[in-house]
Amino acid sequence: MQYFPFTAILLAFFDFSALPRHLALLRLSLFGTFALCLLLALAAASDLDFSHLRQSLISRFGEKPLILFNDWQAMLTSKQSLSEKEKLREVNNFFNQHIAFDDDISIWGQSDYWATPLETIGNSRGDCEDFSIAKYYSLLSLGVPVNKLRLVYVRARLNGPGGAVLQAHMVLAYYAAPTAEPLVLDNLKPEILPASSRADLSPIFSFNSAGLWQGTGNQSSKSNLSRWQDLLIRARAEGFQ
Repeated sequence: MQYFPFTAILLAFFDFSALPRHLALLRLSLFGTFALCLLLALAAASDLDFSHLRQSLISRFGEKPLILFNDWQAMLTSKQSLSEKEKLREVNNFFNQHIAFDDDISIWGQSDYWATPLETIGNSRGDCEDFSIAKYYSLLSLGVPVNKLRLVYVRARLNGPGGAVLQAHMVLAYYAAPTAEPLVLDNLKPEILPASSRADLSPIFSFNSAGLWQGTGNQSSKSNLSRWQDLLIRARAEGFQ
C-alpha cells in the first residue's frame, strides 16, 4: 500500500508557513501524530493481500468467481468507516444474498467440510458453517475485534412436513461487550436478531480463534476442535489472520 501520496494530499490542506515557528512546529507535530494514527488504521484495515487472494482463487477455481470476489473486496474496502453494527449488517447481507446454500456432499464429496472464505467464494455455494466462517473472517478484516465474535454450534428447530425437527446448525454471534446479549447472524433468517429473539436456536458450544466455550458462556478453554484447527491452518495459508 502506498502511503506517501495520501499524506501529501493531507498536507496540501494545511498551511504552516503563516504560523509563528513554535506554533507551526506544534501543529506539524500534532498533524504527524494524526497522520500516523490514520495510516496505522488504514494498514490494519487493509491486512488482506487481495492480489495474492485473487491469484489463489484463479488457480483453484478459474476466473468465473472473480465477479463475486471483486464485489467482496469492494465491500470490505468501502465499509471500513461504518459502525460495528452497520458492518454486521453489510457482511451478513452480502453472504446471504450472494452465496447459495448447498451441502458438503454436493460441493466437496464429503459429509462435513469447513470451507475457507476463499473456497466459499470460489464455489459460490456453502452450508451453514461456510456462511458463518466467511462472515467471521470478513468482520475481522473490517476491524471487528476477535473477542466480539464467536461461531456457535446450535440445535435449530425447523418446521418439516411431519412437524418440528431439530437439526445441527452454525451461526455467528456478535457481543458488543463481554456480558452483552449476542446478536445472531444466520443464513436461515436474514434479519440480525438478539439471541433472546431466536427461540428456535439452542446453543451447544461456541468458539473463535482464541478459545472454546460451552454454550454461549464466558468460560473459555483451548480449542481442540479438529475441523476448526484445520480450517485455521488453511485460512492462514491463504492470507487470513
